[in-house]
Amino acid sequence: MEEHADVRVPVLVVGGSLVGLSTSLFLSRHGIRHLLVEKHAGTSVHPRGRGINARTMELFRTAGVEPAIRKEASALEANQGILQTQSSLVGGEHKWLIKAVDPSNALKKFSPTGWCLCSQNNIEPVLAAQSRAQGADVRFATELMSFDQDETGVSAVVKDRETGEHLTVRADYLIAADGPRSPVREALRIRQTGNGELFHNVSIVFRSERLADVLGDLRFIVCYLMKPGADGALLPVDNETQWVFHAPWHPETGETLEDFTDERCVEQIRGAIGVPDLDVEIGGKAPWHAAERVAEQYRVGRVFVVGDAAHEMCPTGAFGSNTGIQDAHNLAWKVAAVLEGAAGPELLHTYEQERLPVARATSERASARSAEHSHPGYVPPPTMGGGPGSGVLTTAMGYCYPEGAVLGGDPSRPVIPETMRLTGDVGTRAPHMWLTRAGERISLLDLYERSFVLLSGAGTPWREAAREVARQTGVRLDAYAIGSGPDADLVQPDGADWAELHALAADGAVLVRPDGFVAWRSEGAVRDPRAVLTDALTRLLRRR
Repeated sequence: MEEHADVRVPVLVVGGSLVGLSTSLFLSRHGIRHLLVEKHAGTSVHPRGRGINARTMELFRTAGVEPAIRKEASALEANQGILQTQSSLVGGEHKWLIKAVDPSNALKKFSPTGWCLCSQNNIEPVLAAQSRAQGADVRFATELMSFDQDETGVSAVVKDRETGEHLTVRADYLIAADGPRSPVREALRIRQTGNGELFHNVSIVFRSERLADVLGDLRFIVCYLMKPGADGALLPVDNETQWVFHAPWHPETGETLEDFTDERCVEQIRGAIGVPDLDVEIGGKAPWHAAERVAEQYRVGRVFVVGDAAHEMCPTGAFGSNTGIQDAHNLAWKVAAVLEGAAGPELLHTYEQERLPVARATSERASARSAEHSHPGYVPPPTMGGGPGSGVLTTAMGYCYPEGAVLGGDPSRPVIPETMRLTGDVGTRAPHMWLTRAGERISLLDLYERSFVLLSGAGTPWREAAREVARQTGVRLDAYAIGSGPDADLVQPDGADWAELHALAADGAVLVRPDGFVAWRSEGAVRDPRAVLTDALTRLLRRR
């Protein structure tokens, strides 16, 4: 098959949902040619997976798609908070489990952007279009039939589901983003750990023109309606006529999807909202399963798993899809570095080393949050309790990589800390700071995407040393001097101190990876910065 492959690409991506399309976009941004195959005929048609946290929006910001995503999300930009009522929505007492996502505007200290509420059926076409515009080969209605691998690559057979044509594909690497029932993961015999299935819901899309009047000025991300016999979760799609209702489903008692007739769904929605004659027109139904499972391996040979293929999480907190997109971002720069010859293949070991602990810690917090919020249909075990103490922002953005493609990390440091700490420690997401570059206001985070970046103070030898190292090694390495004088590439605002923000002396330097995580740091000056930087990059990229 290797000799007679119909298609040859460096990377084959299997799965074209949210994480698969994000993988494609990130590979495209690194200039890596690839083929993405998705068995469904097109992008998602069902509103789901709506919460995009600030860390993921940072990635979409540097990838150039944030404006298009914000445009798609404009209908829900005023919606905040999670509401709960113990009876029907009308006439019942309301309790805000979360009044606002960021009530104190604390996020502005840490990030140049913020969270976004954009349904998967709206964001996926944006990702597909942007990825194709940068040269990606994205094929829907195309299914992976089989694959095998050897020491030099992966051979696969894919089928065009419209024509029935089979094609052979030869790739250096395969990235599986093929969902929680991942055929690729099953073929690799990767086992999973965790508490397994926790609860089941049926997501019901419906149209109602009167519901907006019933809600009035009430705006929420989701409302948990706990009325016995009519419980569920209500989610606005456009705050006007389109809505989603998540009805608890109990297959363990013999209940089937066929039991959710249109008549039953209408009755349950009316009962939960508390308006017996509410106009409700059912548009579609889709089952979904909340589970806590994490793969024991993220890689077998030249095949990697990302997203739901690697981990399943409770929906509360929207951790699952965000963790998956961040998986893809972590993996993309490493695959690019190896394919370009800048890194040794051992760098790819660090994908599992870094991302697997994050998934385990995050999935525990997602389950704890669902228990805390009493998600309709979920009866947590008595031992669940309140779960770990760190909040959504710390879990979404404050996680770290104690070990992996980092130098000088603290292996004893928890993957998710108790409190937010983004001060330039090795293995953490680099700090945000507003600066001016050539008259344009940018965040430091805007610099991190396609290359390593060395930050140092103006007037120190670090910048020139880094430029010489880049010339000698061929590694993508950009260097910026920060200060206020003519020698500064980046001008910091009056009263700000980039070195203090990174816990460095004025003559220190920090090396940031393409994914925005601190790889290495020198708290002060060194005798031979060129030799020190060469050694650091050699070890980080496994070039020996």
